[in-house]
Amino acid sequence: MMKYGVCLALFLTTAWVAQAQEPKRPEGASKRPRGGFGGPIVLNPDDKPAFDDPPANYKTAREDIPHGKLEMVEYDSKSVGTRRKMNVYTPPGYSSEKKYPVLYLLHGIGGDETEWQRFCAPGTILDNLIADGKATPMIVVMPNGRAQKNDRPERNIYAAAPAFAAFEQDLLVSVIPAIESRYSVATDREHRGLAGLSMGGGQSLNFGLKHLDLFAWVGGFSSAPNTLPPAKLVPDPDVARGKLKLLWLACGNKDGLIRISQDLHAYLKEHDVPHVWHVDSHGHDATEWGKNFYLFTQRIFK
Repeated sequence: MMKYGVCLALFLTTAWVAQAQEPKRPEGASKRPRGGFGGPIVLNPDDKPAFDDPPANYKTAREDIPHGKLEMVEYDSKSVGTRRKMNVYTPPGYSSEKKYPVLYLLHGIGGDETEWQRFCAPGTILDNLIADGKATPMIVVMPNGRAQKNDRPERNIYAAAPAFAAFEQDLLVSVIPAIESRYSVATDREHRGLAGLSMGGGQSLNFGLKHLDLFAWVGGFSSAPNTLPPAKLVPDPDVARGKLKLLWLACGNKDGLIRISQDLHAYLKEHDVPHVWHVDSHGHDATEWGKNFYLFTQRIFK
């Protein structure tokens, strides 16, 4: 694991930082889009939106509807050997008399357990969707995907890449059991989802597709260079076809990391693995992630 993590850290540093040292494009050179980082963007004919954009007010808090609860929860991490935090959303009217599905939602390389709430307001989005009958009431768990004792996004954030790989064990051995012991949740794979943005998108694909016995709903939004090669993610397309309820791949057409998602989409298409391929007009940013959360959560646990 450590050898893999060190290699991953070097890869991420090369992929995400080296472009900052690139010379400016000479005057008159091609104006091929770059997405801010990650290299040239080459769009294919099917790199198009699968759905319309959400309405403008999709994450505006409404006073006339019930609201869910957001709380910071602590748990003992067996793999890290310390007490860690995760942000947990419970839907309006949460009751221990009912069993709820759970979506585990992972952040990016510079974020922490608060990033999703700060950038995209997932609790407000779900409050609105649930009130309108468009989403299944669910619990959303936003853990810290940096599985190390100092899990703050400090100094060189890329140096923590091994800790993001190590989070697989923290998620499986500590986070999920902690949620299932504290909340009234359904514990079968069809009521468990995993999704994330950027680094968390790569984690979601890596962990979710590896553990299809645990996750039936998987989403990667603007997935980062930590994403494993397609053939390693889906070594047996027949198994993936049989077990996945939904595999969601999304990226903005102004995102220089789009090639990572494009490669996986092409592989899945070649091997007839059903999935959503949603390419909209955004970049590697919170607008992309909030809108995909809105679209994704309407289609899971149904």
